[in-house]
Amino acid sequence: MLFPTHLLVAGLLGRTARLPTPWLVVGAALPDVVDKPMATVGVVDLYHSVGHSVLWLPVAVMAGLVARTGLAVAVGWGSHLLLDVVHVVVNGRPESVLSLGWPVVAPADPLAIPPGSFAVYYAGTPSFYLEVVIWVGAAVVLARSRSGDGAGDDRPAGP
Repeated sequence: MLFPTHLLVAGLLGRTARLPTPWLVVGAALPDVVDKPMATVGVVDLYHSVGHSVLWLPVAVMAGLVARTGLAVAVGWGSHLLLDVVHVVVNGRPESVLSLGWPVVAPADPLAIPPGSFAVYYAGTPSFYLEVVIWVGAAVVLARSRSGDGAGDDRPAGP
């Protein structure tokens, strides 16, 4: 999935999860904020490595147990990984899910395209159209909540 979609989904989670939305967004941004620059400058070979590794799961669980903000970051991070799994499976590359086990396991033939080139490659794939549906759905949810019909609004009705 594209970076903005990860942030959008985290924001939508904040509307329903009763967790601090800014920290959900931080967690959702974290994998790409860590991995993309490291791969771009050659520290690692893959664009899904350190930040996308489920080996951080114990740390995420501990953060979630310690503080509400830690839980929000962990949930945001988990949402990012889940969306990336959906993305590679929908695009017919389920073997790429192995990148979640970095550095213990990695896909045999990783898609090692820099972020800018990836966006061009990605346009028109099945997952791209899934993202379009996510964005249209988010626009509908936001429009309905602003129109005053209360859909998606968790505040109690007025007197």
